[in-house]
Amino acid sequence: MTSRHPSPGGSPGRVYLVGAGPGDPDLLTVKAVRLLETADVVIHDRLVGPGVLARIPAHVERVFAGKRRAHHHVRQPSLNELLVERAQAGATVVRLKGGDPFVFGRGGEELDALLAAGIPFEIVPGVTAALGCAAYAGIPLTHRDHAHAVVFATSQAHDGPAAHDWAALARAQATLCLYMGREGLEAVASALTEAGLSPLTPAAAIENGTMPQMRVVRAPLARLHEEAKVLEARNPVLVVIGEVARLAERFAWFRSAGASTADPFADVPDAGTDDAVPRLNTRTG
Repeated sequence: MTSRHPSPGGSPGRVYLVGAGPGDPDLLTVKAVRLLETADVVIHDRLVGPGVLARIPAHVERVFAGKRRAHHHVRQPSLNELLVERAQAGATVVRLKGGDPFVFGRGGEELDALLAAGIPFEIVPGVTAALGCAAYAGIPLTHRDHAHAVVFATSQAHDGPAAHDWAALARAQATLCLYMGREGLEAVASALTEAGLSPLTPAAAIENGTMPQMRVVRAPLARLHEEAKVLEARNPVLVVIGEVARLAERFAWFRSAGASTADPFADVPDAGTDDAVPRLNTRTG
C-alpha cells in the first residue's frame, strides 16, 4: 500500500497490526516474529504475554498501551494519534495485540485513523483467545456429535454489559465463547436459562489460557459463576458454554499448575439422553 498523503518530511513509515495470540509465544506466526525483530517501535497491550514480549529485541522501543475494563493506560483516541504520529515520523510500527487484531481487538478503529491520515498498514492475524484457550483446555469448539457452529461474543460492551439476543443464542445449538467472560457471568447464565437453555449445560471458564499458569474451572452453567470465583479478577477469562465443554476431561493434554482432574459433569445427563433438558449444543448423532 502506498501513502495517499505523505508527510511533509518524506514518506511515512508503516503500521503493522499484529496478533500476538493468546499468550504462549510458540503460537506466534512466523511473520509476527519477523516483524518484532525488524520494527522500530512496538506498541503493545496488557494481554500480550511476557514470553511474547521477550521476543522483542533490546534495541526495539516498547510502548505500553494496556487496557482493562474501566482502566486505560492510553485511551483509544490517544493511541490512534500515537500510531499516526510515529508512522508520520517514518517509523516502522508494530501494533501488537493479544489474540487477533480483528476479534474484539479494536483493530478496525485503529485502521480508520490510519486510513484518514494516509498511513500504509498491514494486518497480521493471530490465534484468537477462543481458539487457543479452548484447544489448550481440551475443548473442541465444534464436534459432529455436539456442535455444528460457534458464536464469539463479549459479555461487556464499551458502555456496560453487552445487550445480546440471549434467546437467539440459546436456540443456536452452537458453542458460545464469551470474551471477558468473568464479568457478569451470573447474569449471562440467568439470561440464557430464562431463554430456554438448560442450567445443566456444560461450561468452562479458562484463565490465562495457553500459559503455564492456566486454570480451567468447569461446571454446569448455573453453577459456573460460583466456581469461577477462585479465578483472579484481573486476569483474562474466556468462558465456553456448550456440550463440547464436557469433552475437556477426556481431551485435556496441557497440564498446568491450576489443572483440575475432577469431572464436574459426572452426574449431568448428556444432551443425547432421554433425561437431558434441551440445551445449547444438542447431540445429532
